[in-house]
Amino acid sequence: MDLTVPEYAYMFGFLQADGHLQQGAGQKGKLTVELSARDIGLLQKFQRLTPFYSRISTRTRSTNFAELHTSATWTLCSLEARTRLNELGLPYGRKSKTIAPPLVEFSSRDYLRGAIDADGSVGFTSKGFPFVSLTTASTAMASFLSGYAKEVAGAERTTKRNTRDGVYNVLYTVEKAQRLAAALYYPGCLSLERKHAAAASLAAWVRPAGMRAAYTKRRWAEHEDRILLKLNSPTLAAQALDRTVQSCNLRLWRLRNGQVPLPVDQ
Repeated sequence: MDLTVPEYAYMFGFLQADGHLQQGAGQKGKLTVELSARDIGLLQKFQRLTPFYSRISTRTRSTNFAELHTSATWTLCSLEARTRLNELGLPYGRKSKTIAPPLVEFSSRDYLRGAIDADGSVGFTSKGFPFVSLTTASTAMASFLSGYAKEVAGAERTTKRNTRDGVYNVLYTVEKAQRLAAALYYPGCLSLERKHAAAASLAAWVRPAGMRAAYTKRRWAEHEDRILLKLNSPTLAAQALDRTVQSCNLRLWRLRNGQVPLPVDQ
């Protein structure tokens, strides 16, 4: 399982998020992945990628979400395969908080696409805006996605667990979601077909006329600080610097109280 190969990187990311590695007595154990029967095609691709015997079974049962639900389960028992997966970073037992990107070289975008296909969402919000999201209990996974999205989509995010259930909901919307989806879901990549189709549909979105442009933080330059201190008036400085009075007032307070350094000639 060479994680520099896109298909294996994707598969490993998916298994970390949605696979279950169980250890039994002695050398017994198994890897299982259970998906909706509509996604059985992905399990069949995993089966073909794996050079060990494995099986796919289906079952129909009632759930909290549907009176009848049919699922497909891929089961792999090979000790050699389980050992390799475990060495790469797929823990036995409960794993939601402990999974992390592999320590070996790997294909980042394929790995992240696997995680998002398993534990994330791609599509449009109720208001019709593009979005890409990942829900994870792992700090390492949330941070890795944030770093990747900053690099390919220019998206700044501060990851923080939500107070309700202690997980991270890393969300990207509008143009940043479009750029991230385009980087992750490229033509011909291994993925859930329905999510690949959803990602492709994001490219057609155009920001509506009159919708405010995405906010980009404007940093303060030293010459602006000099003008602000010289005028000593947030109102006058706002006119001179083409900034808001609130922004000038806050910056002036920070300069006066040592929250930010004074210009070098002050």
